[in-house]
Amino acid sequence: QVQLVESGGGLVQPGGSLRLFCAASRATLDSYAIGWFRQAPGKEREGVSCINTRGRSTYYADSVKGRFSISRDNAKNTVYLQMTSLKPEDTAVYYCATGCNRDQATNWGQGTQVTVSS
Repeated sequence: QVQLVESGGGLVQPGGSLRLFCAASRATLDSYAIGWFRQAPGKEREGVSCINTRGRSTYYADSVKGRFSISRDNAKNTVYLQMTSLKPEDTAVYYCATGCNRDQATNWGQGTQVTVSS
């Protein structure tokens, strides 16, 4: 069973950038589509982005299109989420999981906090 660990979160000013990492252990990532999700206080967890097994197909929520970029390096067993032009409304705990559908995704990581504030 693959285990996922997120990292790279932190405090950043509006307009800033962060790069999130989703690293796998216990199994290789190359047979899984990987999704990034986020949950803000008082809100439901929502899908942010997703990438297929070979990285040739990606999905972005409308709220992050043009600002976020997902990629993967299967040799390093890692999926990345590059976030630019960050806004206060991007503040949330960010999770990665195997699968692109929030209700069907599994192997959730523990999450990494992203706070966008001046």
